[in-house]
Amino acid sequence: MISAAIVGGTGYTGVELIRLLSAHPEVSIDLLTSRSEAGRRADEIFPSLRGVSDIVFSDLGDNTLSALQKCDVVFFATPHGVAMQQAEALTQAGVKVIDLAADFRLQSLTDFEHWYQQSHSCPDLLKTAVYGLPEINRDKLIDALVVGNPGCYPTTAILGLKPVITEQNKRNESLVDARIVIDAKSGVSGAGRQAKLDLNYAETTDNFKAYSVSGHRHLPEIEQGIEQILDSQFSHRIRFLPHLVPMIRGMFTSIHLEITAAGRAIDWQQVFEASYAQEPFVDVLPRGMYPDTRSVRASNRMRIAIYQDNERRELTVLVVQDNLVKGAAGQAVQNMNVMFGMDETLGLNFAPIVP
Repeated sequence: MISAAIVGGTGYTGVELIRLLSAHPEVSIDLLTSRSEAGRRADEIFPSLRGVSDIVFSDLGDNTLSALQKCDVVFFATPHGVAMQQAEALTQAGVKVIDLAADFRLQSLTDFEHWYQQSHSCPDLLKTAVYGLPEINRDKLIDALVVGNPGCYPTTAILGLKPVITEQNKRNESLVDARIVIDAKSGVSGAGRQAKLDLNYAETTDNFKAYSVSGHRHLPEIEQGIEQILDSQFSHRIRFLPHLVPMIRGMFTSIHLEITAAGRAIDWQQVFEASYAQEPFVDVLPRGMYPDTRSVRASNRMRIAIYQDNERRELTVLVVQDNLVKGAAGQAVQNMNVMFGMDETLGLNFAPIVP
């Protein structure tokens, strides 16, 4: 059995990790930490875990690091800046680290410092970290000691654009215009489990709004994904705009592209189907069928639909996922499966919840 620890298990991604790992046939959650809830059972805080897990939150103080070093893998479901404080000592002890925050996502220290307002404490380790998108970095994940779990928005944007960028690179010609518009919507759970006025029921229900209009910290992550991870040979200008919608969980990203003459000669439906034919968690819908967030609720599945209009020179890519599962905890478990040489779908191959 793989010995796992979860640091910071009181948030929504933390409870999702407990839910998923408790059902994983090859994993034992041996340590769950929280300073604020130390001594309490997880199912006291989250009654949904009754009969699923009887683990107790621990605050080990000065002994936390030594306890974590006894595990095989440590998941950090913590605020930005926490994982990088302990990652070096953990990896030196042979422990694998999966960070669900942003400490190991951006390779640019300048971008990290600008968007997260802090200096990186282990830049050398950052250079060796693997960006945790199995559909792109599967081979690199196998030997990874540190994985930066992608943000929820970048997961939809990068995987939504992957077939387009890959096809451009293969043909070595521009198939879409340089300008890409990414219009994304998320349920309120994406903001975390915190008491904030603009996230309370009266403010979010029966309301729909854009936020971070002047710039969102997931933009450089999306740009990095296209330029470095997908190794784009072409320059792209990305306009990314997130919205908060009055639902608890779910994410819908619409990507708008203008196709060139060469791009209009391509059947993009076939390109997307071929690109994801072997991917267990990416479902390209049949031509003329479009996704909704309910079709992936509480699952690790992503669904993608394509609409191509050659007369208007438009290609629209529609992507849905559960922001807490494929957009966070589920993807972290998927990464762990690859890192430990297990079947990638282990503990994750369950159907979405409807209604």
